[in-house]
Amino acid sequence: MLEIRDIYKTFNPGTVNEKKALNGLSLKLEEGDFVTVIGGNGAGKSTMLNAIAGVWGLDAGQIIIDGEDVTNLPEHKRAAVIGRVFQDPMMGTAPTMQIDENLALAKRRGKKRGLKANLSKADADEFKVMLQILDLGLEDRLTSKVGLLSGGQRQALTLLMATLEKPKVLLLDEHTAALDPKTAAKVLEATELVVEKDNLTTIMITHNMKDAIAHGNRLVMMNDGKIILDIRGEEKKKLTVESLLHEFEKVSGQEFTSDSAILG
Repeated sequence: MLEIRDIYKTFNPGTVNEKKALNGLSLKLEEGDFVTVIGGNGAGKSTMLNAIAGVWGLDAGQIIIDGEDVTNLPEHKRAAVIGRVFQDPMMGTAPTMQIDENLALAKRRGKKRGLKANLSKADADEFKVMLQILDLGLEDRLTSKVGLLSGGQRQALTLLMATLEKPKVLLLDEHTAALDPKTAAKVLEATELVVEKDNLTTIMITHNMKDAIAHGNRLVMMNDGKIILDIRGEEKKKLTVESLLHEFEKVSGQEFTSDSAILG
């Protein structure tokens, strides 16, 4: 469903601020793969997601989604096949619009749409059923303005909007990092439900090793703009933070320095 072939990206080339963000990175996801991505600051995690989404062009390499080479497609032309949830709960929703209006706009992603949400009773009934999955009481607040929701409620709603019309690839960019631990756990639980329900091909960047181990069927660790570990299946189920740190040090020859990732 997603293939990243030997991609490179350097920012500010030829200057004192030159930064090689992606350095020959390759990754292949089958349909339904749920890959968690961990790595230190500057490892290239968010740069990889932005490259998949088409936020910026590559220096070299290819990105293929469901057999189509999208390497040279701009971001807006990829939006119909990519769902995305950002770290900031304020992104991804329209705060002055109602919950049902936000969902109605999301339902028309990739189709011709105006500013009006064009809500029907059937839409409202469908949205109520979907919101019940989140278990946040939002199904009884369809006409509430999104700007009145808490960060966790808003992030869960954004997740639902990103997956309302099943995307070929779902990108989650540290989507629980700005939430308190209890709310983050709730949003991760909702993420598991939504991904499993529609068998979504998903990449989830996380700053927390415990979450990376607990969720998904594959764990990828990045360092210096490339993938150094790709652990899946039974091997992933046996992982602990300690064993993951040991593997990182063995492969990279250095210590993992992010205390927040280690301690959660």
